[in-house]
Amino acid sequence: MAEFASARIRNVILDSLAERGLGPVGEHESLFSSGLLDSLATTEVLVALETGYGIDLADEDFDILAIDTLAGIEQLVASRRTPLAMERAPT
Repeated sequence: MAEFASARIRNVILDSLAERGLGPVGEHESLFSSGLLDSLATTEVLVALETGYGIDLADEDFDILAIDTLAGIEQLVASRRTPLAMERAPT
C-alpha cells in the first residue's frame, strides 16, 4: 500500500474514532457530515491541514465537502502542497 501524504491527519481521524469506540472507516465514507467525527476532531483535522500542510482553509475556493472523506483529504493535501508544507510535513 502506498504511503499517504496525509498520514498525520489520518492518524488524528482514526485515533478519534477509536476513542469513541468506532472502527476504521473506508476511504470514501463520510466523516463529518455523517457525524462520525465530533467538533473537537474536526478542529484537529482543520488545524493539521493548515499547520502541517500549508493549506489555506480561508481560501474562497475551499469547499468543506472536499475533506469529508479520507480520500478527499488525501486528494486535497496532494493537490495543494506547497514547497514549505512539503518540508514541514511529517513523513
